[in-house]
Amino acid sequence: MKKILAIALVLCLAVGMLAGCAKEAAAPAAEKTYKVAMICDSSISDGGWGAACYNGMTAAAAERGWETAYTDSIDQSAYADTMISYCDLGYDMIFAPGNQYSDAVAQVAADYPDIAFAVLNGSTSLPTDNIMSILPNADQIGSIAGIIAGVMSKTGVIGFIGGMELDTTKSKLAHFESAAQVINPDIKAVSAYAGSFNDTAKGMELAASMINEGADVFFGDASAVDSGARQAIDQANGDNVTIIDIGQPADLLGQNPCVACSVVTDNARMIAICLENVENGTFGNDVVFGSLENGAVFLGSFNDALIDADMQAMIVDYVKQLQDGTFGN
Repeated sequence: MKKILAIALVLCLAVGMLAGCAKEAAAPAAEKTYKVAMICDSSISDGGWGAACYNGMTAAAAERGWETAYTDSIDQSAYADTMISYCDLGYDMIFAPGNQYSDAVAQVAADYPDIAFAVLNGSTSLPTDNIMSILPNADQIGSIAGIIAGVMSKTGVIGFIGGMELDTTKSKLAHFESAAQVINPDIKAVSAYAGSFNDTAKGMELAASMINEGADVFFGDASAVDSGARQAIDQANGDNVTIIDIGQPADLLGQNPCVACSVVTDNARMIAICLENVENGTFGNDVVFGSLENGAVFLGSFNDALIDADMQAMIVDYVKQLQDGTFGN
């Protein structure tokens, strides 16, 4: 009898263990936590490009439950090694916020085919199986700034400061001047390149020189260099703001007294598309465009103290014309 009970007990234990194993086998696998990292040659606290790109990445990541990391203020020689470090740590996507990273991205992406790479302002020829370009409409960005400058300039001289002579930056400059000239044919743009995105002192120097040439409206595409330019403008203005700045890519209203308006790029919306494609396994071989038409590029808030209601209405109307293709026609 004892032998029968012992056998029964063993059988019960075995059945219980098998049931437990079955339950374990049926348990769903832990949901994957995706990770994205940004590399940046400027600072994420520069109050301009670096900050806007970082904020766009973190906003898109938070929306989709991704973890984030960043390395900023790096030299060009460290682009590739920094990306490789994140690849080796198992990050799912590397975000490079500028065309200047394209060569390094192409190099690293070839060695890490399972990692996704997204390049802001990357060319349309850059995408491969694991690279996507995020391409805001540089023509429209420059034109919106030019519209503001054309309406606002009293001296007929407007200033543009670029970081480096990238195709997107040159396009912004060209359309900044041409759009302003639609409104005032006699207007002229003075421009310079800093050869850097993080040399604040150079931005102050270039802006001061342009102010001496009569520039009274500024627009820049140079990250921390733009912050330096705004410092020089504020110093020149003192308590009476007669020289203004147009911010980008975030809405910079309130950051400096001279900021009259901004041309805003919704980086978060475009980055989120890339993150979603990684999750769906559809990443690569594509360009995510941003424009007035899809809401990824738009006119920022007005500084009511610097732009009166009539001028605001005029600018809004011109931007609508730009969107529907009738501006300048």
